[in-house]
Amino acid sequence: SFGVFVDAVRQALQSNWQTTTLGGLVNNAGHGLFNPLETVTEAQFDDLMNVHLKGPFFLTQALLPLMEEGASIVNLTSATTRVVTPGVAPYAAFKGGLEVLTRYMAKEFGERRIRANAVSPGAIRTELGGGLSEEFETLLASQTALGRIGEPDDVGRVIATLLSEESAWINAQSIEVSGGYII
Repeated sequence: SFGVFVDAVRQALQSNWQTTTLGGLVNNAGHGLFNPLETVTEAQFDDLMNVHLKGPFFLTQALLPLMEEGASIVNLTSATTRVVTPGVAPYAAFKGGLEVLTRYMAKEFGERRIRANAVSPGAIRTELGGGLSEEFETLLASQTALGRIGEPDDVGRVIATLLSEESAWINAQSIEVSGGYII
């Protein structure tokens, strides 16, 4: 369905903004799975891979012809690539793969001055994985240097900065947005 999506983007760019190009792309689709390695099914594994690694790879590839010179790509990864959390191995593995892919995007798209960076959120108050219970939120907050879990705006501000011209010299980086999670 990437071709259909690209056509819809192209039409929206023209009709809503009178342009034919994209200045930025944020790959932020995701869902969680909290199962020990020995209980993850092949279907669950494939589903996570499709969303967290295959999706950003092929969506970026499909939208690349619409990206203007000097555009910015931001891939959402996870602090679970640095801090091992039992029960999220496939999720973390694919987010780690996306961090590697981000560096390759930066290198391969550099000729067009397209920057690619990753943002790796820690515990953020979202509905990913069904949300956070009060008990789990308290535990996570106690593990951050700032003593709280993050809010969506904490991550959004970093993404907005990376998409802006103020970050024109930031490329191929993974920035953890976690309030100092387990340091």
